[in-house]
Amino acid sequence: MKMTGTVIKYGDNVDTDVIIPARYLNAPSPEELAKHCMEDIDPAFAASPHDGDIMVGGWNFGCGSSREHAPVAIQASGIACVIAASFARIFYRNAINIGLAIVESEAAADAIAEGNVITADLDNGILHNETTGEDYAVEPFPAFIQTIIENGGLVESIKNGSIK
Repeated sequence: MKMTGTVIKYGDNVDTDVIIPARYLNAPSPEELAKHCMEDIDPAFAASPHDGDIMVGGWNFGCGSSREHAPVAIQASGIACVIAASFARIFYRNAINIGLAIVESEAAADAIAEGNVITADLDNGILHNETTGEDYAVEPFPAFIQTIIENGGLVESIKNGSIK
């Protein structure tokens, strides 16, 4: 699993209420959620296409409520991968459950800048900053998580028999 994208960077403690404000939780589709993703801290985010972009955050990304809407909104906005120094545990699990690739790396989160181009080789555990030439070693996903992400989430993995 390998992806390359331009970085959109945020700081520490980006909570689920900022990722998708509560006033949009009744949105009828992931595409509608994406239209409001990050709008309270970055109004330009929802207005731009993000196909394949990579979101980078600091510590405790996805903290706050356990709403599944947050990773859904990020994924539906076109973000291919989220890199952060750390993730709130429930956000981490919700992201994997829907097939959103997420990677913890304090060094990468600190060093990567807005607008850098990153290649994330998640099979081999390497984040390569195409802009600066720097590499960051990360823990490769275990095979079962790779399967979940490749299938578009846990439910799809179960439906197609990849996970029993």
